[in-house]
Amino acid sequence: MTSSSAPQDSAAPAVRAPKDPWDLPDVSGLVVGVLGGTGEQGRGLAHRFARAGQKVIIGSRAADRARDAAAELGHGVEGADNAETARRSDVVIVAVPWDGHAEPLESLREELAGKLVVDCVNPLGFDKKGAYALKPEEGSAAEQAAALLPDSRVTAAFHHLSAVLLQDASLDEIDTDVMVLGEERADVEVVQALAGRIAGMRGVFAGRLRNAHQVESLVANLISVNRRYKAHAGLRVTDI
Repeated sequence: MTSSSAPQDSAAPAVRAPKDPWDLPDVSGLVVGVLGGTGEQGRGLAHRFARAGQKVIIGSRAADRARDAAAELGHGVEGADNAETARRSDVVIVAVPWDGHAEPLESLREELAGKLVVDCVNPLGFDKKGAYALKPEEGSAAEQAAALLPDSRVTAAFHHLSAVLLQDASLDEIDTDVMVLGEERADVEVVQALAGRIAGMRGVFAGRLRNAHQVESLVANLISVNRRYKAHAGLRVTDI
């Protein structure tokens, strides 16, 4: 008596090719809101994104102030109060001063629920020796934002950009990389892609939010570089 068995499929399972880290999503249709959009950094980011064709809304506590700043920027930028800016935006950049960081986020928790939030705040102190890094209780400004906004998707980016260069309309490109941190790859890639919308920039994954403190702190070093060399220094990450 002979026995037989069912034929075995000897084909090896298909191996999925690793994802290209530079294969980033199309973000051209996203609305970008900037909280603190009437400040120097916020205005600069709004200017650059709007020039790249992104729909931009700048927010302020006072809607009239935001609308006036938007009119000065042009390129279709709109101004609104912070709550309306948060509600109408797909991605919300937090560009407020460090000493005013927590309060607006707490007050906008509902409006920012479900939103992709990009924190670019640098906790710094200044004395006669220059700028120095502060360490928030949560570890970093970005981690503070994540704690205050449990229903939002918080990332960190755009820390090392010169507000002077961002606002300089004569510059077509800004030669720098943007270090992007976050917990979810898809969220980080959206922010990387947004950085890449600005001519000359590239968004580079730089770790999870627990690594945000040293990225925020590096601005103190860049301020020292700028003072010594009368420059507006940025960063480039090599070999990638």
